[in-house]
Amino acid sequence: MQIINNPNREDWSEILKRPTQTVNDIEDTVNAIFKEVAEDKETAIKKYTLKFDGVDLKSNEVTSNEIEEAIALVPKKLQEAIKLAKSNIERFHGIQKTAKVEIETTNGVQCWQEKRPIQKVGLYIPGGTAPLFSTVLMLAVPAQIAGCKEIVLCSPPNKEGKLAPEILFAAQLCGVTKIIKVGGIQAIAGMTFGTESIPQVYKIFGPGNQFVTVAKQIATKYGVAIDMPAGPSELLVVADDSADASYVASDLLSQAEHGTDSQVILVSTSQELIQEVSKEVETQLAVLPRKAIAEKSIANSKLIFVENDNLALELIDEYGPEHFIICSKNEDLYVNGISNAGSVFIGNYTPESAGDYASGTNHTLPTNGFSKAYSGVNLDSFMKSMTFQKISKQGLLNIGETIELMAEAEGLQAHKNAVSIRLKDLK
Repeated sequence: MQIINNPNREDWSEILKRPTQTVNDIEDTVNAIFKEVAEDKETAIKKYTLKFDGVDLKSNEVTSNEIEEAIALVPKKLQEAIKLAKSNIERFHGIQKTAKVEIETTNGVQCWQEKRPIQKVGLYIPGGTAPLFSTVLMLAVPAQIAGCKEIVLCSPPNKEGKLAPEILFAAQLCGVTKIIKVGGIQAIAGMTFGTESIPQVYKIFGPGNQFVTVAKQIATKYGVAIDMPAGPSELLVVADDSADASYVASDLLSQAEHGTDSQVILVSTSQELIQEVSKEVETQLAVLPRKAIAEKSIANSKLIFVENDNLALELIDEYGPEHFIICSKNEDLYVNGISNAGSVFIGNYTPESAGDYASGTNHTLPTNGFSKAYSGVNLDSFMKSMTFQKISKQGLLNIGETIELMAEAEGLQAHKNAVSIRLKDLK
């Protein structure tokens, strides 16, 4: 890991660059596949599943028999662990429900807001080197609580044309209505346009590689909403001499092993801690099963020394991390002061892994600095806020002239007439 001491403020943007390709680098590929899926539907899906996943599937749909077989393959202890995690996620997302908001803005003018579920949602679950069955829980649980009628799950098949048993177990546990063995750009395109096997959805959720991230952004051009532009995983830890170097190193590596384009950063006010963490990373990295992946990620990562906590907080806000761990004596400064972060983990005994799996918070979070403007997935992500109003005769008499004056001033005579014709009957 690169150690950087007291970087100048004007160098921050360069130092904090993500190791990702630009949209332009891969947009042409995504657009070409989208065009083909829009025109050729299932034929294009089949073609790209063979090309990218190396498997020729007779059917993309997961059958009930496949689900039953998969459940039998998941060890009972893991099943119980998944159920416990689901319970905590349900509890946290369940309390996010909000009641109808209602007010009489003027005598006779009643306005209110209610939330309704998005009817059709698509969940993208990454496969590849690490099938993320935990992401099924993070997306399907709030979708189910929200009351979404159709919950479609897409995930890339392995070389045998199957999905991980844990993904199928979690999907049936959480009320997913349809499971499709399709991944990558073609999965996002399929949910955007709809094919013979893939239902068209109104909103697409889920993390993925850079191609999936761009595909989701392209989907918005075709009227499909997305949760956020979530790309490769990232973590920033702020720590001082009160932190445990082995804990910090383990947290950095927990994200580094996600993928070669992941990024982890340590910001510290202690040069001694930076040296200790650097040694610990090497020691722990040596025995990791996913060492080859983590090594490449670590090469993109940095250990940054700054002189004080206030400067550290400014630098962290500039970066806008997906995951932010605080291991500092000055904990309150960071907790109360942070503006840009997807999810915050506080104290030496709050590993980021807890949020990934079982504490209850959602792990589908904005990356690549998007935490400056986007929230992580939550219950509201699966709902729409709708406003209602009802105006009585007295209410229209109270605000009618205001509407007329404003409409006339904007030159919209028909808008004025819609009120005037009613007022004429009421006076």
